[in-house]
Amino acid sequence: MSLPPLVEPAAELTVDEVRRYSRHLIIPDVGMAGQKRLKNAKVLCVGAGGLGSPALLYLAAAGVGTLGVIDFDVVDESNLQRQVIHGQSDVGRLKAESAAASVKEINPLVDVVVHNVALTTDNVMEIFSGYDLIVDGTDNFATRYMVNDAAVLLGKPYVWGSIYRFDGQASVFWAEHGPCYRCLYPEPPPPGMVPSCAEGGVLGVLCASIGSIQVNEAIKLLTGIGEPLVGRLMIYDALEMNYRSVKVRKDPECVLCGKNPTVTQLLDDYEAFCGAVSEEAQEAASGSTITAADLKSLQDAGENIYVIDVREPNEYEIVSIPGAVLIPKGEFINGSALEKLPQDKRIVLHCKSGARSAEVLAIVKNAGFSDAVHVGGGVLSWIKTIDPSLPTY
Repeated sequence: MSLPPLVEPAAELTVDEVRRYSRHLIIPDVGMAGQKRLKNAKVLCVGAGGLGSPALLYLAAAGVGTLGVIDFDVVDESNLQRQVIHGQSDVGRLKAESAAASVKEINPLVDVVVHNVALTTDNVMEIFSGYDLIVDGTDNFATRYMVNDAAVLLGKPYVWGSIYRFDGQASVFWAEHGPCYRCLYPEPPPPGMVPSCAEGGVLGVLCASIGSIQVNEAIKLLTGIGEPLVGRLMIYDALEMNYRSVKVRKDPECVLCGKNPTVTQLLDDYEAFCGAVSEEAQEAASGSTITAADLKSLQDAGENIYVIDVREPNEYEIVSIPGAVLIPKGEFINGSALEKLPQDKRIVLHCKSGARSAEVLAIVKNAGFSDAVHVGGGVLSWIKTIDPSLPTY
């Protein structure tokens, strides 16, 4: 369905702006009026990472007058495979500032607002209120639900995108005209069920594919042209080069945007709502978490331990802790790994950062290995504190 323009047009375009945006101006659907609306628009990108990078660059190139960028992270070398708004010289620099500099280089006529903070329940409503449209480039469920809830409560539309390995999704959530994110996903997935890009990887160019779709939808909403992805979920398979669209209906029983909403304000704790780590894992890890330095001391002392890496084989090939045996998490879930565990050694588990190994620890303890432990911070902590020469990812 077509929707009215989200913003009013600016008073005029300067001669420089007419020159810069001439290829837009000669498109009848955009024209002078559409470009003036883009000039008058205020768009916030949540995240300056994989999706935020192409989104910010193309929003700037398109002539969106005010671009906000919120990100508290710093540029890491592993980001450069997909986060094209940053360069080698930006490694170690705040992502929001690096992104802002790239935006100004693309289009100095854009007003860039830098929010170098973490998005939280304390600031999300105030930050969002200053923008017409939100582009969601987040990569975790807790922030996605918070972005959705804030947008619905403020009556603002937002363009959502998601990427994993070779698969991408995109949609427009606007409760006033269609479903919200909770209509599509009423509850977050169980902890550990859906791997993050940091755990499972992502094809770098997939970010450009989905990020550009997000910008396309943003332009349509701002200018009132075409049929935006409201009430539709676009699914992209890069390996099969296949796009398909699935209808998403507004849920009349939605707790947030339904007929009788029960969620009328932001949740106190979105991390707890999404359960980054299950209660069983938290309980298992309590009092059974050691540091990378502790593990090194156990190895140096010749303690009778059996170190298990629960990551995937391709991760193990990139970097591994000396002496660790690879048994992927999936083998613990299906039970096949338990028969491989030695009965006469203390089990020490680790993964990349500690989340997966905590989940496995709960399984191992339930199987009777009561003295098992896991390494908090995983292989990343080992690299940071024990052997910085090892590659990270």
